[in-house]
Amino acid sequence: MCIPTHQDHLYDFQLLQGKNNSPPLKLYVIKPNSKLNNKSQKQPRPSPPLFPNTNEAMLCPPAGVTLFVALYDYEARTEDDLSFRKGERFQILNSTEGDWWEARSLTTGGTGYIPSNYVAPVDSIQAEDWYFGKLGRKDAERQLLSNGNARGTFLIRESETTKGAYSLSIQDWDDIKGDHVKHYKIRKLDNGGYYITTRAQFETLQQLVQHYSARAAGLCCRLIVPCHKGMPRLTDLSVKTKDVWEIPRESLQLIKRLGNGQFGEVWMGTWNGTTKVAVKTLKPGTMSPESFLEEAQIMKKLRHDKLVQLYAVVSEEPIYIVTEYMSKGSLLDFLKDGEGRALKLPNLVDMAAQVAAGMAYIERMNYIHRDLRSANILVGDSLVCKIADFGLARLIEDNEYTARQGAKFPIKWTAPEAALYGKFTIKSDVWSFGILLTELVTKGRVPYPGMNNREVLEQVERGYRMPCPQDCPVSLHELMVQCWKKDPEERPTFEYLQAFLEDYFTATEPQYQPGDNL
Repeated sequence: MCIPTHQDHLYDFQLLQGKNNSPPLKLYVIKPNSKLNNKSQKQPRPSPPLFPNTNEAMLCPPAGVTLFVALYDYEARTEDDLSFRKGERFQILNSTEGDWWEARSLTTGGTGYIPSNYVAPVDSIQAEDWYFGKLGRKDAERQLLSNGNARGTFLIRESETTKGAYSLSIQDWDDIKGDHVKHYKIRKLDNGGYYITTRAQFETLQQLVQHYSARAAGLCCRLIVPCHKGMPRLTDLSVKTKDVWEIPRESLQLIKRLGNGQFGEVWMGTWNGTTKVAVKTLKPGTMSPESFLEEAQIMKKLRHDKLVQLYAVVSEEPIYIVTEYMSKGSLLDFLKDGEGRALKLPNLVDMAAQVAAGMAYIERMNYIHRDLRSANILVGDSLVCKIADFGLARLIEDNEYTARQGAKFPIKWTAPEAALYGKFTIKSDVWSFGILLTELVTKGRVPYPGMNNREVLEQVERGYRMPCPQDCPVSLHELMVQCWKKDPEERPTFEYLQAFLEDYFTATEPQYQPGDNL
């Protein structure tokens, strides 16, 4: 460990006994009220409130915590950032910039801004490789069942139902089910301890993990290795673009064209020569820069792991929209020409559940997508799906498009009240989601095969609905038909659709294993 030698502060140290009789550790701590050469030092900043969760950016460090540890490697994106490696320790100098903290590395002595969701307090459960924070049951299963994980891979997450409790999720295997995940509730004792079964109680989660790593003791198997943690998503390109996110066009380099649409192109590119991004370029005249900037202000505030994150914009024409990069491209291309052609129903239903989860968030935020279809869903590694282009359809000024006629308008995905009368609501998005379900099970087939747009409008108004696609379960087609109810208010919510699809294959099984029967 590097001993700090900064001239403006006096450092003190404390001897801590190491584990297993190892040599004592020297912990260096800044003494804020100390004096050096008889000069008064600046008063320390007031302690900020406790942060919410490790998987989200901590807005402020916990009160009284001075040392943080890096959970991942990070490469600086700008001259203001600080590069670091997993395991480096930091002192936080300034936490007023929200998702970005000014820090000093106690390893290198360097100072700069670091993303706050890349670090955690030293010796906290947030610093443990197996702790995943606010992760839902379904997302835990997605992570454990991907990346070739073996039996005994595990993680601990916050309980979705019981405040202060946790859940242990373990990948298991048997001849009948193959790879699957079992969940165990970790309950909290009044005195602060933890247990899965009352016969084995532990003071800390670390002790619980140590115990079940040595023996299964009634679990499906012993804990072998923590699940791999993907890099957390950053909501901004840098601390400077956090609030001022109009960026110079020269800061972007377009490298590879990924797609070409009616209103522009999508490119893989880099920002500032350091950061891989996706760039959507719009043809001049597609939408007014003023209207776009107004809508982008709202889009920037929408933050969910199933929505493609908007990073920055160039609002002068041609408009550039800069977002996170998704490695597999659009869901439509993925299903028709990519790896998606080989996917079986469980994967397809899970992808639908991810889209429903993102749309449930849009529903909660009282927002509307207006153009929900597989072409506007992007796919990343491990079959992660994210919703793109939410809200942009409202801004398109093309006459043929705004008249909701002709080839440019997606009639086949649009609810009749929206196509005929311009009544776009979250319920018209639900109709579009039902059409997207047909795209998934048919691997990207155009809806209403053999019918043109005018015929589709006429037939749907008369009550026609697409029949059950080949090899599609009846229960899934029934869900589609619910999405296509003539009365928008009779269509399900996205919250319901998410729950239905997430539990599609597990509705008959208990969600958690009975701990007290171990």
